[in-house]
Amino acid sequence: MSPQDERRADERDRRAHKRGMAEDVDRKARRKLRARRERDRGVWFGLGMFGLVGWSVAVPTVAGTALGLWLDATFPGQVSWTLTLLLAGVALGCLNAWFWVKRESRHDNH
Repeated sequence: MSPQDERRADERDRRAHKRGMAEDVDRKARRKLRARRERDRGVWFGLGMFGLVGWSVAVPTVAGTALGLWLDATFPGQVSWTLTLLLAGVALGCLNAWFWVKRESRHDNH
């Protein structure tokens, strides 16, 4: 290998090293900013999110139960509409809460 080829190879290595360092610094800066945003949210944000998730489960559950009670009173039969719609409301509420939390976590990562 000629001295000129060695210099070119060394220069390529230095540029690659600088790019790697710049990417590391950029990644660490983004992580620091994300941590600062999360810290600034504080306790009230956590309580608000907890309440939001709770309501997103409670509302479909109560609505399903109320509709089930009305159906059982209006159309009596062997199937318990109250129990069926209670379980459907819980399932729908949990799915709804999962989407809320997933969406919030996606916003935190960007």
